[in-house]
Amino acid sequence: MAQNGGDGNDGGAAATNSKKFEAPQPHSVKEQLPGIQYCINSSPPWPEAIILGFQHYLLTLGITVLIPSIIVPQMGGGNTEKAAVIQNLLFVSGLSTLFQSFFGTRLPIVVVGSYAYLIPVTSIIQASRYTSYSDPYERVRVTLLKSAASFLPAYFRSLEIEFHINWIILQRFVRTMRGIQGALIGAAFFQCTIGFLGLWRNAVRFLSPLSVVPYVTFTGLGLYHLGFPMVGDQISVCMTAHGKYLKTVLLKSFIVLFSVVDNFSATAAISCYIILADSFLFPHLIKLAKCVEVGLPGIILMVFISQFLPRYLESKRSLCGRFSILFSVSITWLFAQLLTSTTVYKHKPENTQISCRTDRAGLISTAPWIYLPYPFQWGSPTFNAGDAIVMMAPAFVSLFESTGTFFAAARYGSATPVPPSVISRGAGWLADLYTLLFNSENVGLLALTRVGSRRVIQISAGFMIFFSIFAKFGAFFASVPLPIVAAVYCVLFSFVSSAGLSFLQFCNLNSFKTKFILGFSFFMGLSVPQYFREYFHGGWRSAHPTGLFSDIVVVIFMSHTTVAALVALFFDLTLCRENDESRKDIGLNWWEKFSFYKSDVRNDEFYALPFRLNKLFPSI
Repeated sequence: MAQNGGDGNDGGAAATNSKKFEAPQPHSVKEQLPGIQYCINSSPPWPEAIILGFQHYLLTLGITVLIPSIIVPQMGGGNTEKAAVIQNLLFVSGLSTLFQSFFGTRLPIVVVGSYAYLIPVTSIIQASRYTSYSDPYERVRVTLLKSAASFLPAYFRSLEIEFHINWIILQRFVRTMRGIQGALIGAAFFQCTIGFLGLWRNAVRFLSPLSVVPYVTFTGLGLYHLGFPMVGDQISVCMTAHGKYLKTVLLKSFIVLFSVVDNFSATAAISCYIILADSFLFPHLIKLAKCVEVGLPGIILMVFISQFLPRYLESKRSLCGRFSILFSVSITWLFAQLLTSTTVYKHKPENTQISCRTDRAGLISTAPWIYLPYPFQWGSPTFNAGDAIVMMAPAFVSLFESTGTFFAAARYGSATPVPPSVISRGAGWLADLYTLLFNSENVGLLALTRVGSRRVIQISAGFMIFFSIFAKFGAFFASVPLPIVAAVYCVLFSFVSSAGLSFLQFCNLNSFKTKFILGFSFFMGLSVPQYFREYFHGGWRSAHPTGLFSDIVVVIFMSHTTVAALVALFFDLTLCRENDESRKDIGLNWWEKFSFYKSDVRNDEFYALPFRLNKLFPSI
């Protein structure tokens, strides 16, 4: 017995020594991300799903409000027109999200507007056919004004002329909107052709895990300018005091000129006024307003609630992570309201007040209680071949950026990598009158909440449609100061970027080719867009007129995702496909089974169309 006991002790000591000197093992490769509590096909309880859907809706408001706030004032629209554009964009985003969840990729992603369209839209707005708009009823108005000039005081004559100017500006907004819609229809047709004909599917099949890494990473990292720069320096469309003074001087000068000279054309005067005012105001249109006192507490609170607080509340760990956006946004919004109600911003510049105050968005007072968006409410679209060609460039960029979002959403939905045929199907459904893309910050929210449920996104689409119709309630939530939204972006974009880095587990990081392709694509993905951004905002471009080709090149190469993906794919195809060892280093031996829909039986579980539509529209 003693001997047996000794043997047992020796065996225990040997086991202890073997554990002590056991070699560390690398982490195992995971085709589907573990730790997701609700994957694509599962759903949390209805009350929790509704709250999570509302969080996704809140995230869409940042870009949905910012894009119209930039372009509508340039078109001559006011707060009423801005509210209408926001409601239409929100309504179309909700419908597109529903279509994508049922008939597109079926991934848990939200569809919103794209920043890539700002440059060509701005070029259309500044086209001479819109800035020098002529009033078709000019002679009638001039006759009425001349007949009234004999007995009306000068004050009323100036009011009539100012009303006429405002009417011309509003008509300019309508005409410009019709031109933009025509160009977007051309871009939508381009996306439909690329997606539904399978052209994008054939392009995506060239990807490997190595080229997917910078592709997906820059889907989040490439939007760094929407994070902390917008927390401390919030982009707001406003007018400087210098610009307001010049506009007032110009307005009074043309009123006097129009009143004194009888044969002076009203439209000519107003056109001169608009052109000269725009020449002074456009360079000052987008201003930066300090608002770090609202944004920085938002970041700190968001990180604390989502990452640190669960360490002290073990029983409420999932509650803190899933609803951290609601908690942090609500608290920071109340803090901003407290600063607004006090005298903190009383002596601040006007642009700072617009950025930081909670009562300066101009949406709640102008939005109607009930508003039903409908197609072509500003009139039938007008088509221009040059505008349509330029608009195809951001449509191409949105295809790149949306594809990166697909891979990240599939990862955080605990699904298999998206087959190319499903990606092409989703790209075709991107096309509509606003030509949208998939919202990467909502993909970050999937990681933060660990809920990748498709039903939650469908509920979010319901909120988008509901608040676009009941506009007054939607305007209330849309009035959240953008620095608060930017604080949330700082956390969510980090999750999107890390989704791309997770594909490195399938690559050989000891290969020098792998190191070069990764490093070079990351560096060029940051450096090249920075050059074109400086070119667009100043330098050579400011002293030379631009054409269609220059706008197309600038739009494509200002996209971090597009540049990084193209560079990585080029070197991937030219350096790493020569033999089996090189193909293994970039992960192609693992990736090839996901290149075709039928190669993996799990694809039907995540990406099959409902109502047995797969039989009518089979995926390849």
